[in-house]
Amino acid sequence: MREAKDGQPNRELYALLHLSPEASDEEIRKAYRQWAQVYHPDKYQAPHMKEIATENFQRICEAYEILSDENKRLIYDIYGMEGLTSGLELGPKLNKVEELKEELERLRQRKEQEKALAHFRPSGTILASLSLPQFLEGDGIMRGMAMSSEVQSQLSKNSILAFGGNLEVNDDSGGGAASVVLRHQLSSVSSIEFIASAGLRALVGIQTTRHLSSHSTATMAVALSLRDGSINLSNNWTRQISETTNGNIQLLLGIESSISVGWQKKDERMSAAGELKIGTSSFGASAHYTHRFSKKSHGRIQGRLGSTALELEVGGGRKISEFSTIRMLYSVGIQGIFWKFELHRAGQKLVVPILLSRHFSSFFATGAFIIPASVYFLLKKFILKPYYLKREKQKALENMEKTSAQVREAKAAAQKAQQLLQNVANRKRNKQLEIGGLIITKAVYGARKALTKLGETGESSDELASQVLDVTLPLNFLVNDSGRLKLHDGVKKSGIMGFCDSCPGEPKQLYVEYTYGGNRYEVLVDDYEELFIPQEAHRI
Repeated sequence: MREAKDGQPNRELYALLHLSPEASDEEIRKAYRQWAQVYHPDKYQAPHMKEIATENFQRICEAYEILSDENKRLIYDIYGMEGLTSGLELGPKLNKVEELKEELERLRQRKEQEKALAHFRPSGTILASLSLPQFLEGDGIMRGMAMSSEVQSQLSKNSILAFGGNLEVNDDSGGGAASVVLRHQLSSVSSIEFIASAGLRALVGIQTTRHLSSHSTATMAVALSLRDGSINLSNNWTRQISETTNGNIQLLLGIESSISVGWQKKDERMSAAGELKIGTSSFGASAHYTHRFSKKSHGRIQGRLGSTALELEVGGGRKISEFSTIRMLYSVGIQGIFWKFELHRAGQKLVVPILLSRHFSSFFATGAFIIPASVYFLLKKFILKPYYLKREKQKALENMEKTSAQVREAKAAAQKAQQLLQNVANRKRNKQLEIGGLIITKAVYGARKALTKLGETGESSDELASQVLDVTLPLNFLVNDSGRLKLHDGVKKSGIMGFCDSCPGEPKQLYVEYTYGGNRYEVLVDDYEELFIPQEAHRI
């Protein structure tokens, strides 16, 4: 499906004719006839009205020509207008819809394959361990360093080859390893991996995964160590408990046999996981919880307890750009008191743990947590947040300046389209008024931030007014004879006749106030969200 810049499919033609993307041929013909009655140029005598009607009638005819043609509609649904204007170079003329579907699917798969083959997917981690006590003793601040990296290459649609390696240095000792993994998708429900590693963990192995059902997956693996000849077997079963929760059981058989039980839960606002592991010579339990305060910031707490570990870690992170996130963590445990700084960018990660003290002190531990947390919140409130707000405002102003001419033209076209809707809209409104039916008293469409500010202050400035459009008239026009109004799900509202995009690149919403049966109602919906009124849930 061809997508707009905001990640949603292009469906402006459906919005223009006020249709669902699943509309039948009969519904398309009916919608075309209704709009043609309003915008046919022969209905108007005044030159300026005839000019407006001609312009909008051409838009309606173009939409009907595409959506009423099965082949063109299929291309538009997949590739958008770009696919139609470029011709898609389909080769010989295809007479059957099935042939066109097959050819489009082949083209889509070929483009996806070319894209995958053209890009390697690298990922890696750099760990730089620092020690404050060691530095104060005059032995240097660096405790050790480790690096790991992996590069994946798509060999074919079903095969991926991954190369990886790691190096680690601690004081006067060090080591490294290199590995190669070949993953192959055997079918839609099963896959196999071949693994080989050289260095400290020299081994060869094979792993297979199969979906037992729509909710269950099983993984089995066997590995042979090239250092001591030992064989390790592992079995892992994963079960989807609910839409957001998974559980798993893992059994390891080898030099260090163990069984572990775990669960993971993840939704839009939080993620959590826990695991209990019991081995032949050790045991351990771990859990973590991450809460997303917004799209950009999150908090995290993690704990580990076992025969070799006792640690509590708290902290948070913030997204600083589209691909980059920074995180600061504080941990206290039997290994000491640490600060940890992390930078994540795409598939790369930089981790800098700083050992503050090898020994536990409640006074030192409290100070090591409170001081940086206080500094962060002060910086955020008085420096970082004002800076980001200023930068976002500046970017919004630059975007408005860049698109101001385009927005002016779009608003002028929308207002012209509304002129021709006025007579029918007023007639429908008067009819609904007589029977106590659905009357749109106020409707505003535009930038989400602008609508929020208008709702909070109730006052409109020139800047806010430029980011919204009054669409009361076109919505009254769209009210049907039964006193109902429906805007279809998944269709961008800026494409509706009499609407326009007054703030390109910004998330948009539609706010509607209406009366029905003598009662007042209001509703706010997102740009691609379905609107169906009247509803008792909207009653004020």
